[in-house]
Amino acid sequence: MSLSDRRAVAARERSGSLIVVGTGFLVAGQGTAEACVAMSGADRLLHLVSDTPTRLWIEGINPANESLEDAYGEGRVRTESYEEMVMRILGPVRDGLRVCAAFYGHPGVFVYPSHEAIRRARAEGYRARMLPGVSAEDCLFADLGLDPTLAGCRSYEATDFLVRNRPVDPTTALILWQVGAIGVSTYYRKNVWSTGGLAVLAERLVAHYAASHRVIAYTAATLPVCAPSIEEMALAELPDSELSVAATLYVPPAMAAEADPEAVGRLALERAATDAEGAC
Repeated sequence: MSLSDRRAVAARERSGSLIVVGTGFLVAGQGTAEACVAMSGADRLLHLVSDTPTRLWIEGINPANESLEDAYGEGRVRTESYEEMVMRILGPVRDGLRVCAAFYGHPGVFVYPSHEAIRRARAEGYRARMLPGVSAEDCLFADLGLDPTLAGCRSYEATDFLVRNRPVDPTTALILWQVGAIGVSTYYRKNVWSTGGLAVLAERLVAHYAASHRVIAYTAATLPVCAPSIEEMALAELPDSELSVAATLYVPPAMAAEADPEAVGRLALERAATDAEGAC
């Protein structure tokens, strides 16, 4: 019997399961029907959300719920908190329960515990899957009126963008996540504002864009009565901006990309040939 066959047999023998869902950002408004069914039908519902109204909504969906927020500790390294979350999610799965883990936004975007819990659950023979949710990027596209297909789009975590010297293309849109926590690896309850990190980021960007290039610091709304935070500024003003860890920086293209004449010509020839075949 192959390894995959043995795992399939083990999965059938084990009753525990895991499903990971996202709640979006706008309280119950961005939770999908599929996610709500998973949360309400779970034997144990663990959750990590960003605001009190969403937490209260989740508690009303399923009384067998538990918040993972207390895994964070002031000054505690985030990786330690994430490992605790993974273990707390897997515990009831190993006990044979149907477990649902809910995270705000999309459960697969900037959520290490969700991916790692699914990976370990599957490796141990349990059924585990993830359902899609509304991400901060989805909200950004809608609130700023952007179509990422028009000029293309590059998306990076801000610290990773700097540390790994990610490529910059001024002809396409650039989205940088967690710009208010550049270089920060520990958890703080207060608003994180990494002025030193913002200065380093601005210096890197000015090498590719004019200092006067307009950028947008964006934060999605979490309550129906609130508007999203959309702060436009010149790139040179970025180091003096007070941005929270939830803020995302949108850098629009500075110029249009040039077309490749050879590719244009070849595509035109191929289209003409295709049209001719279709006419026969």
